[in-house]
Order: sequence, then structure tokens, then C-alpha cells
Amino acid sequence: MSAAGVVSSCSCLRPGVWLLKPGMQKMSPFGFHTAARCAAKDYYEVLVLGGGTGGITMSARMKRRVGAGNVAVVEPSKTHYYQPLWTLVGGGAKQLATSARPTESVMPKGVEWIKSQVTALDPDKNCVWLENDIKISYKYLIIALGISLHYEKIKGLPEGFHHPKIGSNYSVHTVEKTWKALQDFKEGNAIFTFPNTPVKCAGAPQKIMYLSEAYWRKTGRRSKANIMFNTSLGVIFGVKKYADALLEIIKERNIAVNYKRNLVEVRADKQEAVFENLDKPGVTEVHQYEMLHVTPPMGPPDVLINSPVSDAIGWVDVDKETLQHKKYPNVFGIGDCTNLPTSKTAAAVAAQSGVLDKTISLVMKNQLPTKKYDGYTSCPLVTGYNKVILAEFDYDAQPLETFPIDQSKERVTMYHMKADMMPFLYWNALLKGYWGGPAPVRKLMHLGLK
Repeated sequence: MSAAGVVSSCSCLRPGVWLLKPGMQKMSPFGFHTAARCAAKDYYEVLVLGGGTGGITMSARMKRRVGAGNVAVVEPSKTHYYQPLWTLVGGGAKQLATSARPTESVMPKGVEWIKSQVTALDPDKNCVWLENDIKISYKYLIIALGISLHYEKIKGLPEGFHHPKIGSNYSVHTVEKTWKALQDFKEGNAIFTFPNTPVKCAGAPQKIMYLSEAYWRKTGRRSKANIMFNTSLGVIFGVKKYADALLEIIKERNIAVNYKRNLVEVRADKQEAVFENLDKPGVTEVHQYEMLHVTPPMGPPDVLINSPVSDAIGWVDVDKETLQHKKYPNVFGIGDCTNLPTSKTAAAVAAQSGVLDKTISLVMKNQLPTKKYDGYTSCPLVTGYNKVILAEFDYDAQPLETFPIDQSKERVTMYHMKADMMPFLYWNALLKGYWGGPAPVRKLMHLGLK
């Protein structure tokens, strides 16, 4: 994700929940409530909600602060996924199995793993409720619940994924269908979508498009493909420097971009995708497709909607510089579930983790937080099977680059960093709480130029 610095898209999916409607996630396939494992204790000095990137990283850091026995992580999933790899899985460059490890293997040794789901938060009483009415109290709470996928908000999904020629790199259940659809493509429209909601890793919806174009070029089918990027946004990317570079690539590769187009329905049996024109509300257009890659609408986890810790939309309401909750000083947030005004990526989580570690350490000493998060995030924009534009930027959408080179140019070195170096760094440094983003490397690189 970032130069010497981190990963692309973000927190872990909950395996199996992508097929369920909101409100049903707590049910097993047989209709019974899943059994929660009782916590070893009913009180922890630090309680972490979520075992994705942010949750595991912070639990490792907190273990060193207060001791393993005083930290617990609430996480129902048995498998932890390195999701940034799914772009390459969908493009056939990596195997899905290489993105997965047992949650037990990434949980910091000695930290209590509570295999359950959070059902309610009560910050006024310093406690949370889990399944089966289990109550856990805390002194400090770290919320790292990630972001929820909502395929069901598109008419015809998720059941449409049972048909061929449609995939999505955002779910463990559908990412391999992307590669199958890419391989089976013969001729016609290849459509890639971007929803009208916040998303994790905003570059991912077009990364798979560039990989698909490269694959068809390599296999002699490019001339038969009409590649379309239908995005709800009014720009190709939020940072002008990188947007300009991407537009050049789009022009060179003859890709059609349709702005302000939001996918509202998939008629998978007819291979039709229906888009609303956001400039003309209610007006729709239908496109036939030979391949369709869907980026689903996303939003806060259900448990955070109308929660005391959340803003009006449902994102955890934290100070954008310290990551401390605006109302509850012993509550903190990290990653995709927060309302931090920056892109939701694991690179952002890495940078946030270093700041949050310092924030909590000072709060524990009854001191005011001093270290500030500048909104750093990163997106390695994969533009081919050996090319990446490394986008790094801050809250103001200004480049915040690590290397003393023009990072808006496609580079082979950045591809290998994304495909090979970052997974190693993720498993062996970030999740163990030893990586806080590329800031120190950036400083050293720039000092070397003086």
C-alpha cells in the first residue's frame, strides 16, 4: 500500500455474511443463534472490537502497554484475510488461499480471543453486550469493526452471483468468480462499477479493470472488448496528480468512463446491468454485459447504526487527529468504521495505529494526546500485471509521498512492492504492532536529499 508502507484495501470481511440481509447476520444457516464463547473474564483493561487489520494491530500494541491478560478481542471469524491481495486474485495473479490465515494464528499470544459478535455498546456504563446476553466491561475500548458490504441493496444481488460472467473482488465468496468471468470473456461489454457510498480502497474498482484489459490484450481478445467504467463519482480519482495519470492510461487503452452512473439492478439471467443517472434522478439506462465486476454499496456495521458512539450516519465519531472519541474519552476508533475524512485503506490503518498507540498511552497517564494523524493513506493503483502507480496522500487530498521519485508514473518496482513485499510486511510487522506507516521512512528519504 504505501511505499515503505502498507497495504491497500482494508478490514476483514465476516465470512458468510455477504449473502445475508441486515439483521440476519447473527443467525446460523439452520436458523439458530450462533453460540458465543464465554469470555475468560467479564472485565478487561483494554477491549478491542473487531479482529481485522485495525483490531489485531492495536491488540498487539496494547498487549505491550498493559499485558496480554488485560486485553481481549471480540471477533467471530475463524479466518483472517489479507484483502489487498484480492485485486490480484481476481486478476489471476495470486491464489485466494495465500490471502488467508487462521484468526488464531494472528491473535497476539496471551490476548483473550472472544469468539462472538458485538450486539450493543453502552459507553455510558463502560460495557458492551455480546451474543447470548453476555456483558463485558472495560476501562478502555477500541472500536475496529470495519465496514459492511451491502450487495442486497442492488436489485438482483447477491443471488445474481450464481450466474456466470459476474464477479466481485470485495468478497471471499465472489473474488474467484471475477477471474473465471475474465477468462471466459469472448466479446462485448466488460463493465466495472463504483457505488454511490463510501468504499474501502477506492482504487480497487478500477484496478481490476486495468488487469482485465491487460489480460485480454495478452490473449488476443482486446479488440473484441468494449471496456466501461461506470462510476457514481464525478472524477476518476480524488487526488488530481494521480487522476491525471490515470486519465492518460484510460485514453491510451481506449476505456470508456461514464461518470455519475450508479448500479441499481443486475438482471443476471439476461446479462443486463441497470444504472441510474445521478444527474437525472430516476432516469436509468440498461447495458448488456459479457463481464460485470460489481463493487457493492457499503456502510457502517449494523451494531454501530444509532449507537451512542456513532455519528448520525453510523460511523464511530472520533477526533480526526487523535482518534479519541469526541464524547467518551476512554473510547477510540480505528480504520474503516470511523468517520475520519480519508480513504478507507489498510495503509491508513497502519498510520492510524501509530498515532492511536501514542494517544492511548497518554490518556492512560491522564495526559492530553499530542501526536496527530494527518490523514495519510495510500493506494497502489495496479495498472497491469507488472505496473503500479503508488498514490499516497493526506486529508487535503495532497500527495504525501514516501519516495523521492514521481510516484504518478507506472513502475515495475511498485508492483513487486504491492504483490510481494506488502503481504510479508502485513503478516510479520503490521499485525504484530511494529509498523506505524511510512512516515519515518519518508523522513529519512527526504533528509537524504538535503
